[in-house]
Amino acid sequence: MGLPRDITWQGKIVNTAIWKTPVDGTRMVRRLNVDGDGQGDLAGHGGERRAVFVYQIDSYRYWQEQLRRDDFVYGQFGENFTVDGLPDTEVCIGDRFRIGGALFEVTQPRVTCYRLGIRMDEPEMAALVVKHGRPGFYFRVLEEGEVQAGDEITKVASGPEGMSVFEINALLYMPGHPRDQLERALRIPALSPGWRHSFEALLKQERKQGAPTGNDGLTATSGPPPAWRGFRPLRVSRKVRESGSVVSLVLEPADGQPVAAALPGQFVVLRLGPASAPALMRSYSLSGEPSATRYRVSVKREADGTASGYIDDELQVGDIVQASAARGSFTLRPGDTPVVLMSAGIGVTPVLAMLHVLAAEASTREVWWLYGTRNGREHPFAEEARGLLKALAHHHSHICYSSPEPMDRPDIDFDARGHLDAQALKSLNLPRDCDVYVCGPSSFMSDLSVGLAALGIAPDRIHTEMFGAGPSITPGIVASSRRPPHLPAGPPGSGPLVSFARTGLNVRWDQTFQSLLELAEACDVPVRWSCRTGVCHTCETGLVEGSVGYRPDPVDAPADGNVLICCAKPEGDIVIDL
Repeated sequence: MGLPRDITWQGKIVNTAIWKTPVDGTRMVRRLNVDGDGQGDLAGHGGERRAVFVYQIDSYRYWQEQLRRDDFVYGQFGENFTVDGLPDTEVCIGDRFRIGGALFEVTQPRVTCYRLGIRMDEPEMAALVVKHGRPGFYFRVLEEGEVQAGDEITKVASGPEGMSVFEINALLYMPGHPRDQLERALRIPALSPGWRHSFEALLKQERKQGAPTGNDGLTATSGPPPAWRGFRPLRVSRKVRESGSVVSLVLEPADGQPVAAALPGQFVVLRLGPASAPALMRSYSLSGEPSATRYRVSVKREADGTASGYIDDELQVGDIVQASAARGSFTLRPGDTPVVLMSAGIGVTPVLAMLHVLAAEASTREVWWLYGTRNGREHPFAEEARGLLKALAHHHSHICYSSPEPMDRPDIDFDARGHLDAQALKSLNLPRDCDVYVCGPSSFMSDLSVGLAALGIAPDRIHTEMFGAGPSITPGIVASSRRPPHLPAGPPGSGPLVSFARTGLNVRWDQTFQSLLELAEACDVPVRWSCRTGVCHTCETGLVEGSVGYRPDPVDAPADGNVLICCAKPEGDIVIDL
């Protein structure tokens, strides 16, 4: 048993319950836990399907030999039950066991994160347990009861399909995901919902030239592979004022060769600025109808925005900018379900591209256009959106102005005074089977996502996209005040140039960093991670330009055009989508 506690790790405070110690006598095992025990990260551990973690004494012996260690104690792997027998290669998902007065069912392999590496003093441990096929597994408690050390373990039922913990673990994490095995796994009722969702995503994953690219069971960031690596020169053919603060650039290939038509909702990375100054790197969603001859991006002038100021004041028609291929997974899904396009401010751009496609197809889907801004002066694309909506047989529009001006006409220019928020949604009678696409400031998206869920819209139908760096995922790290992104402390490095495209930061690599993740953390660039050893793909990020080397090698490779920053180092100048 062990309760969560704070420890210091790499200058951070981590809340974890990975330290477990043996206890004497009986303990009551309940639906969510064992009395006296706790989990620190309930997103990754705990809950009804992960109530009790089991690890085998045979794996202790295996790791003692592999790691040449003799200092292990019971609870070394953070388990609740240390068992003699029940190997991962033989125990199957759905198997049921009687132990003491309780009845258990096997639900999934353990998802191992970096905290096992802390406990074991072996940073690569999360990857090793997967690569060596010794993850251990979780029990669901079917009947509560008392258990104690020394109790016999009696198998009372076999799981359907007979798929072992070892097989299920490899099916998700290791390269190769045979369709027949995925379908077989999905026929197991006891399989945890998270694993079920991952296997369903792998079944749907598109294949490139007969082979899968990336692992959609672990990440939703892959999207289709970018049409080209690095940057291509595009010429500014038009510059259009859309509102008091927004200007659009129409970009055409400088070499006259076509660009690949983007999917509606995707973005490009632009390299801007005069040759005499350091390059400005920024990500912008495409705002026009997907085209093979041009891209359109629309940029809001920010008060202290170096790139937006350069675009507004200095960039001229005829100038050349460098552009990446379109990328991103925030894209319009095909189908016939209702579509809700919801945005605020400059967040309108990716959903406007979606509206263009729906209008061009004269879609018969029910389409809702919901937008919030301050007033008419700050309302870009107002006439454009109205014209596109007229091409749709079943459309609805609701425009909110938070601070309308005297010349703004109610029921003509806007429909409601105030913010487009969760409260506003309640009066709109949105269809519950809709797919919703939300883009805007982080507070806007979090508020609207909660509001949509409260209306009964399923979470997998709510799709969000954020401008700038996305929210961090740093499981177990105790929250602290975060500085704006900055150059790392100490003397500048002398290695390759690492450009963080969303953050706008250019940093020289230094060999003191073990990975791109560590460099990003030293710069306070928002990052997402869990295992830190190339297993979970939480850190998977777009690799816009350049190449990387890995140490350790990922268990399964990222999608084409992406990088796992937790175990990658640059092999030259690179641009990554952070």
